[in-house]
Amino acid sequence: MFQLWNKRNRNKIGLDVAIEALRDCLRQRKATMDELWDAATVCRMSKVIRPYLEAMV
Repeated sequence: MFQLWNKRNRNKIGLDVAIEALRDCLRQRKATMDELWDAATVCRMSKVIRPYLEAMV
């Protein structure tokens, strides 16, 4: 997911789509919060995604 919503594609893929993907991922138990955070860190998106992950807790 983070590969799709990186710096180059942020304007093409809306914030609403990204948040919906995060919710679906958590709801379907495809990944835990920790796994999402690790993926965001690897993709250098941790500062961007932090407020959204914190709001979902």
